[in-house]
Amino acid sequence: MKEIYRQKGYSSAWIEKRVRGIAVRDELTDEWKKRGVKEDVEYSILTAEISKATFGMTPSQYREYNALAGSGENLRDHMSDLELIFTMLGEASTTEIARRIDAQGFPKNKVAARQGGNIAGNARRELERKSGRSVSTPENFKELAEGERRLRDKRAGSKQ
Repeated sequence: MKEIYRQKGYSSAWIEKRVRGIAVRDELTDEWKKRGVKEDVEYSILTAEISKATFGMTPSQYREYNALAGSGENLRDHMSDLELIFTMLGEASTTEIARRIDAQGFPKNKVAARQGGNIAGNARRELERKSGRSVSTPENFKELAEGERRLRDKRAGSKQ
């Protein structure tokens, strides 16, 4: 998988975050499974809760915001470093909260998902206040190589 991302032009740093994000997601879905959450529909609902609390958008809305066509494109493959980090924070926080409150079943895990997402959302908003820049942008990164994005972002940061 790392080689595929490398061939697509992603940096090693981004690839490491993406792979770590996959591990965080797997840990969360394993936890949901142990806690009686039904796969597919309930996982989608809980994921939407985390995303909405983190970014103010469900994954479907986020895909539309980034002009990603169809379900064939993975939203996370088009996220910046910060978007990946806040996604991981929301999911890791949800996992931790579900364990601490011993969330059993869908309704309790929905509460944990919202709380975990809120932690990431609060951190995102604080960063945006301090940096003066939005973490999420409508720009989609399908055609712009990640290295070019980083250079552009670095230049934009030095102008502030």
